[in-house]
Amino acid sequence: MADAIAAYREFKANDDGFRVSSAIVDGMLAGEHALFSWRTERGLTLDALAEKSGLSKAYLSQIESGKRAGTTKTMRAIAKALKVPLDVLVD
Repeated sequence: MADAIAAYREFKANDDGFRVSSAIVDGMLAGEHALFSWRTERGLTLDALAEKSGLSKAYLSQIESGKRAGTTKTMRAIAKALKVPLDVLVD
C-alpha cells in the first residue's frame, strides 16, 4: 500500500494538468486529423484558429484534410493557438 501511495504522490507532484478528452481520441481513431479534433474540441472555427495562429484559413484547411503537411514552425504556431503540446498535433 505504501508503494501505491508513493506512486500517487509522485504522479500528483508531476501532473501538468493536460488531458485528452474521449471525443478527441474517438475522432482520431475514426480517422480525423489531430488538428481538426483539437480545433473542434476547443470550439474554434477555421477562421478563429487562423486569426489566433497567424495562418490562413486555406492553409489550415489543407493541413486538416491531409493535402499539406505543416512545417514545424507552422505546427508550433497552431499548438500555441490551441494551447496544446506540439506532439499531440504531429504523428
